[in-house]
Amino acid sequence: MISEQLVDLSRLQFAATAMYHFLFVPLTLGMVWLLVIMESVYVMTGKVIWKDMTRFWGKLFGINFALGVTTGITLEFQFGTNWAYYSHYVGDIFGAPLAIEGLMAFFLESTFIGLFFFGWDRLSKTQHLLVTTLMAIGTNLSALWILIANGWMQNPVGAEFSYETMRMEMVDFWAVIFNPDAQAKFVHTVSAGYVTGAMFVLSISSWYLLKGRDVEFAKRSFRVASAFGLASVLSVIVLGDESGYTVGEAQQTKMAALEAMWETEPAPAGLKLIAGINEAEQKNDWEVEIPYVMGLIGTRSLNKEIPGIHEIKAKNRDRVIRGIEAVKALEALRKDRNDEGAKQVFEQYKADLGFGLLLKKYTTDMGEVSTEMIDKAVDSTVPRVTPMFWSFRVMVGLGFAMLALFALTFWTSLKGIFTQRPWLLRTALWMLPAPWIACEVGWFVAEYGRQPWTIYGVLPTHLSVSTLSVESLYGSLAGFIGFYTVLLIVEMYLMVKFARMGPGSLGTGRYDREAEHHTAHA
Repeated sequence: MISEQLVDLSRLQFAATAMYHFLFVPLTLGMVWLLVIMESVYVMTGKVIWKDMTRFWGKLFGINFALGVTTGITLEFQFGTNWAYYSHYVGDIFGAPLAIEGLMAFFLESTFIGLFFFGWDRLSKTQHLLVTTLMAIGTNLSALWILIANGWMQNPVGAEFSYETMRMEMVDFWAVIFNPDAQAKFVHTVSAGYVTGAMFVLSISSWYLLKGRDVEFAKRSFRVASAFGLASVLSVIVLGDESGYTVGEAQQTKMAALEAMWETEPAPAGLKLIAGINEAEQKNDWEVEIPYVMGLIGTRSLNKEIPGIHEIKAKNRDRVIRGIEAVKALEALRKDRNDEGAKQVFEQYKADLGFGLLLKKYTTDMGEVSTEMIDKAVDSTVPRVTPMFWSFRVMVGLGFAMLALFALTFWTSLKGIFTQRPWLLRTALWMLPAPWIACEVGWFVAEYGRQPWTIYGVLPTHLSVSTLSVESLYGSLAGFIGFYTVLLIVEMYLMVKFARMGPGSLGTGRYDREAEHHTAHA
């Protein structure tokens, strides 16, 4: 049996590399559309300041993109190195979107990014705008395929287990592509990226305005970012609601944990704002809630109940017991593929195979399963409530704080008074980290909330890992964290350096502090 330490370290390594990677991804997703907007205005008006805006913000986008690609490559290789059984078990389905994403990222996206940076003097204005637009589409398509793969892990549609190959096989490619969980996750995630890009431009523009530097450049950037940010943050909230609905449909366990809902409440359930969670006694000591709201988000109805954790565990207990029969039948089929009796039993119980596999953490022999083992397996089907509950509220709280900020900046930019509101500019500057924190916490909620599964309801995490030594994992984990931290420091240094230099770094002679830069480089 696989040691728990090996599983935990494998999870930690993947989580660390994914979280580092996702520091770069949202900014790439958002900045690229801001570049399209700025360059479109340049092509339509011919005003050179808009070209300079595209080139300056494009420079910061390029630094971020390079590091995003570097950190992303490692993730794809980890499926083979750290999660070998997972790759074998579901490679038939998971491999297709991942391969398409690789083609998107390394051919389509990278080609257009090269043309964006080196094509200013070689392409006409319209051709260059087309390149920028295709770069934006390529970047978002790249995200689409990753999120289709991830959405399938959350809601495994269009596939079924074959006892002949002992792995999952795709039966409906289009069901995988149009998986409602994947589509909701895609639009919610890319919108969060758009908010990140808008906040980045808004914050740096605010800093220029507070310093009284490059005012005309900063005012235009501020206006674009505030409008784009308001539209984006509204779509994040609306699409987050849709994402909540798909979770309510496909992952009732996650929904119950997010809401610290121990008992099934009469429909429509209330939304808990805060609660005193008592995990030891599996109840809330106190809670503050808004009536009806959770029922509307989770079920889109007034009469459909959202099951509580205790009800879910009772159902899962039945599934674990049925799963034992599925595993026994599968083991018989491994010995003899023509065993008709085992085939019939397997067909009867195969929907619960994954729940039976949860017991493999405690025993290799299904004939030795005890009540205590079943209790442990059932308890493991619900993630810890406290981190889920509070992480979700941090994400939502930051989302509404950003909505308030973008609404204010948009309104003041329409009135033309934002330069006279230094408190607003300072708030925009201090809010710079908010979208990154919200994105990281959002990914934690999505991934931690899926435990104990790598494929929800199908393949437990403890069965997915490669047979590596604990020492090698400690070594590679330390190496990754060290290397990625260096990359993050490099990114921060370059971003701060070029942001401080401002549009003067373009060397056009049109902006503040250019004499200082030329002196420094002389």
